[in-house]
Amino acid sequence: MNRRAAAIAELEARIGHVFHDRELLERALTHASVGEGATKVRHYERLEFLGDRVLNLLAAERLMSLDGEAREGELSRRLANLVNFHACADVARDIGLGEALRLSASATKIGARESDGVLGDACEALIGALYIDAGLDAARAFFLHFWAKAFADLDAPRGKDPKTQLQEWAQGRGLPLPTYEVVAREGPDHAPSFTVQVTIEGYDPEAAQGRSKQEAEKAAALVMLLKREGPQ
Repeated sequence: MNRRAAAIAELEARIGHVFHDRELLERALTHASVGEGATKVRHYERLEFLGDRVLNLLAAERLMSLDGEAREGELSRRLANLVNFHACADVARDIGLGEALRLSASATKIGARESDGVLGDACEALIGALYIDAGLDAARAFFLHFWAKAFADLDAPRGKDPKTQLQEWAQGRGLPLPTYEVVAREGPDHAPSFTVQVTIEGYDPEAAQGRSKQEAEKAAALVMLLKREGPQ
């Protein structure tokens, strides 16, 4: 079994579903970059479209069942916290989706396999594929299991995260928004370590490590804040 086949088998084990339609699963795991050039390849964008709608339905359904008195505005706020590409990317990492993706060499080289945008889109495509392959109940079971932590944290009191603080710090000084770049990825696939560098015009860049790209970005933002004026 090659490396990607092993990653797909592990993915199915983690989500608790073996796809009957293998071509459907392959399409859900194929990034549009694979279709660049003359060869026509079916990729996951249509499944992502479907998965986004299924995900919104399941999240709305769950929110209404948890709180029968919440107003539409409050439900919409909570929905936005649950259904976004960062939340989907977190789930994608939990299930090992990145290693199972089929990407072009150029997309792999620029770090697409670790990108929140790519992982978030692929997670939605997988939900769409799961819905087609096994129905809404299977998609619901996946959602309830892998979004459980997001629901638990939904109403937890929280301050602004370091990336938001740093963005506001830069905007308050009339500077362009901070930019983030993955400068290193180390460790085994099941326990990677990312080093991210944050840059703000006119200041020396700062870098920090994390177990995910998102975690490393937050750590780098915090380092930048602490070396400037401290967290707000």
